[in-house]
Amino acid sequence: MSVNRIATRYAKSLIDLARDQGKLDVMIADIETIHNANSQVKELRQMFRSPVIPAERKLAVVESVFRGKIDDLMVDYLRLLIKRGREVYAPEITQEFIRQFKEEKHITPVRITSAEPLSDKVMKTLREQILAAGLSHENLEIETVVDPSIIGGFILEFSDKRYDASVDARLKELQSLFSKNLYVKEF
Repeated sequence: MSVNRIATRYAKSLIDLARDQGKLDVMIADIETIHNANSQVKELRQMFRSPVIPAERKLAVVESVFRGKIDDLMVDYLRLLIKRGREVYAPEITQEFIRQFKEEKHITPVRITSAEPLSDKVMKTLREQILAAGLSHENLEIETVVDPSIIGGFILEFSDKRYDASVDARLKELQSLFSKNLYVKEF
């Protein structure tokens, strides 16, 4: 079974369970805690990935590290992952849970990359244009990134779409056109 399929199934089962118990908002906070811990603590990541460490030892570590810090439902879910040998997929499952949670709550993540920080006025205009296009949910979660290498303009990414209005992209486009030299007849 593919990693994406496993992550999708396990994330969906946790979303359904959390929704049934009225703990969906609690679970997103716990999932982000698990995701951050797995990303930042090398030893935890290695433990989850290790086929040598027995499940009992992994269960003991999860109990001692997370019990009392996150909801019992999340601890029990981690225990289930370990018992089924799926703890190695924890990073993918947490990412998929976050994606499904945002979809359920009608939140569209938007990433705007610009050469310089954008003013509030420009951000407001971009927000209005994204919403007016009807290609996103009504709630936008905007992340801004400053990347001087794009020279000017911006790159807008959301819902598997990418709009590149950067100066760097235009220069590369021109370079490509000039390299083809459409105006000189080839013999």
